[in-house]
Amino acid sequence: MERIISLAGGRKLHLEVEGADRGEVVLVHNGTPNSRLLFPAHVVDAEARGIRLVGYDRPGYGGSSRQIGRSVADGVDDARAIAAALGVDRMLTWGMSGGGPHALACAALAPDLIVAAASLASLAPYGAPGLDFFAGMGELNVEDFQLSINDPPAFEVKASADRDELLQATPEGLLEQWGSLLSDVDAGAVTGDLAEYLIDCMQSGLAPGAGGYIDDSFAFARPWGFEPADIKVPVLLWQGREDRFVPFGHGEWLAAQIPGVEAHLSDNDGHVTLVQKVGDVHDWLLRHLP
Repeated sequence: MERIISLAGGRKLHLEVEGADRGEVVLVHNGTPNSRLLFPAHVVDAEARGIRLVGYDRPGYGGSSRQIGRSVADGVDDARAIAAALGVDRMLTWGMSGGGPHALACAALAPDLIVAAASLASLAPYGAPGLDFFAGMGELNVEDFQLSINDPPAFEVKASADRDELLQATPEGLLEQWGSLLSDVDAGAVTGDLAEYLIDCMQSGLAPGAGGYIDDSFAFARPWGFEPADIKVPVLLWQGREDRFVPFGHGEWLAAQIPGVEAHLSDNDGHVTLVQKVGDVHDWLLRHLP
């Protein structure tokens, strides 16, 4: 079921709500670039566990109004608005890749709302002490991230061109476009239903323009608006050593910063393969309900 909610200031958020009608709410923060669309296998798992799974277009993606200059922490206000629209006073949450920092922001800044959070293949903050941010990162992401920092106008031009390519992407073309980012385990995972979903999700988010992707990228390179060390709610962290989108060192850094984190630092996983762990994530989140 799709739903559009209105926020203060006139912005709108576009949601997708699936799974159990009145189950525990699990808010999903998808990656970058991405959208509200939920992977059908995750919906089936949620329904079986009695979960109401909620995806949303971050500002500038899909049907959600753009919020130029937003920070990662600004997403917490959107999470609160979603909870209010759904009539709930507690939520569980998980985020993957570019959604990971947003899930961690909710854990840090809304402990009254967020019972537990999971972060899969998340970036660590740019400039974090003791982290070699680009070590092990695929060439495409290194170039894009450095361009967003050093020449924002040029990055906006490139992001718009990349958006045009992604709107025409096929599963085979996606493998080629992501070439420098795909380890062998990830290349093997970008097939079938998952490949189709990834394309649908990105194309839905990018349909109105590249604004959401541009704003995500700028937000990751700036101060996030919170410190991972300040998180007090339970957190599950998952990172694969074969990840070239977000290198393993990011997961190690976050695992060392978040108090009491349950960290799965996997030697055998990449980036995309962590999509297959979401059933385990749902189980972990439910076990942390009071």
